[in-house]
Amino acid sequence: MAENEIYTDEYFMKIALQEAQKAFAEEEVPVGAVVVCNNKIIGKGYNQTERLVDVTAHAEMIAITAAANYLGSKYLDNCTIYVTLEPCAMCAGALNWAKISKVIFGASDAKNGFSTTNTRLLHPKTEVKSNVLKAECETLLKDFFSRLRD
Repeated sequence: MAENEIYTDEYFMKIALQEAQKAFAEEEVPVGAVVVCNNKIIGKGYNQTERLVDVTAHAEMIAITAAANYLGSKYLDNCTIYVTLEPCAMCAGALNWAKISKVIFGASDAKNGFSTTNTRLLHPKTEVKSNVLKAECETLLKDFFSRLRD
């Protein structure tokens, strides 16, 4: 099997889901993200807003910082981020400044997702793909919020 057949969007989204599971286990909103460059994961993150007492500690922000540190560059123009939930406006703005090449997400966020705004928040050259492992991403979020209500 060729390398490019192994490293599919679903492959990397499953790793983002593993990150989201870490957040779930720590009673954080279960969102996970991985940044990939040339089929190599160079940054990972999961929501840590409660643990760090920091509203900016979203999965994407942590993964962006890790990837930038790995590359020694603030620009991620040859990278893809896989995130289990559609990025919010803050994270989309950070991805814009990082000049990320692709944003691939699982579940849409009708309440807080960047696509709910009338403004183009991502870099004009950034490609977007949604609904990758959507059901798995949505189920994890629904399970989390259901558990909170119980």
